[in-house]
Amino acid sequence: MTSSGYLIRSASLLGKETADILVRDGVIAAVGQDLSAEIVGQATVIDATNLVALPGMVDLHTHLREPGREDAETVETGTRAAALGGFTAVHAMANSSPVADTAGVVEQVYTLGRESGWVDVRPVGAVTVGLAGAQLAELGAMADSRARVRVFSDDGICVSDPVLMRRALEYVKAFDGVIAQHAQEPRLTEGAQMNEGEVSADLGLAGWPAVAEESIIARDVLLAQHVGSRLHVCHVSTAGSVEIIRWAKERGISVTAEVTPHHLLLTEELVRSYNPVYKVNPPLRADADVHALRAALADGTIDIVGTDHAPHPSEAKECEWAAAAMGMTGLETALSVVQETMIETNLMTWADFARVTSTTPAQIGQLADQGRPLEVGEPANIVLVDPAARWTVDPSAMATKGRNSPFAGLQLPGKVIATFFNGHPTVLNGVLNTPYRHGAN
Repeated sequence: MTSSGYLIRSASLLGKETADILVRDGVIAAVGQDLSAEIVGQATVIDATNLVALPGMVDLHTHLREPGREDAETVETGTRAAALGGFTAVHAMANSSPVADTAGVVEQVYTLGRESGWVDVRPVGAVTVGLAGAQLAELGAMADSRARVRVFSDDGICVSDPVLMRRALEYVKAFDGVIAQHAQEPRLTEGAQMNEGEVSADLGLAGWPAVAEESIIARDVLLAQHVGSRLHVCHVSTAGSVEIIRWAKERGISVTAEVTPHHLLLTEELVRSYNPVYKVNPPLRADADVHALRAALADGTIDIVGTDHAPHPSEAKECEWAAAAMGMTGLETALSVVQETMIETNLMTWADFARVTSTTPAQIGQLADQGRPLEVGEPANIVLVDPAARWTVDPSAMATKGRNSPFAGLQLPGKVIATFFNGHPTVLNGVLNTPYRHGAN
């Protein structure tokens, strides 16, 4: 970016007042009505009339697959998708191959993110060696590495051993880390294929009971209280889980929670099609659960939206249901799905949207330069959204390698028009522009 910068003209800040935003040297240099020519100088003007300006989105739950699973996704393709979706930071989950359970692997992922330049990539470290649940991984070494890991998770697999979970919670207290738990009691979900209930009985598919999630959350909030540590609950999916988290928060337990876009919109009824695109972990639940999740996100019981973006090669999804991999893509549709389920329903405002998709996830992940207010002197991580636009989801047109979007063919509201990462427009006019080059300024 040149020193002349960019002038975002007439944007609606968080969907409220209209103002100009001057971006220069990676920060917000000025905010105000009709900024003077003397202040603006030779800045490139971007007309943001009728667009909403938000802090860049932060995803605490992204599967970038690299290293080792580049057939499904790479850091390059995944972060391109993230930029197009309005994200300026993502947390890359540890279930790569090799697993991100050492300082060397998390530094590799961190370096790949900096080289790609589309968003800030922060590796999530594994809790246990090889995700095997037998012994703690090198938590301290990953925290002290150049990647400065602060979030640890065996996501995809539950840390089911309570002694090991307690030790992990105790260990990360030393550097104010957080354990992000995939809440799934393994013995209650052996062979499970979908949500346990009337639909699973009708279809003859092995059921995945809500209690398998809820029992782990109940155990872990008590462990977090006992050791005085931070717990984050990944992809909450049941009404019962919401009540347990609400109970824990009322007692001052340090727990945060996320919900995915697909659990805010889709229900188990879609499984009647036997289309493996709807196979996910945790499974799509009942309509009552969906409405409980929406209400919990609106009232703050659930803190954030996390995409759980989980791309797969086509052969892992284009097969019979029982053999299909679990997971859905989500980076390029998250904003629109949250607008559809939370803003269009008047459950949340755009200011609320910024809190659950940017400010709070940045705080949980300890990203000092992300999720900041749109004020002078703050890092210029900004997304411009056209809230009136509507578009039809076409997985074949996406930047992610994964084509396993459960929203294919749906018409959704809201379109990302521009994404600024460190003051540089990675997306302009709804298409990829150029990546940010660290040190180029």
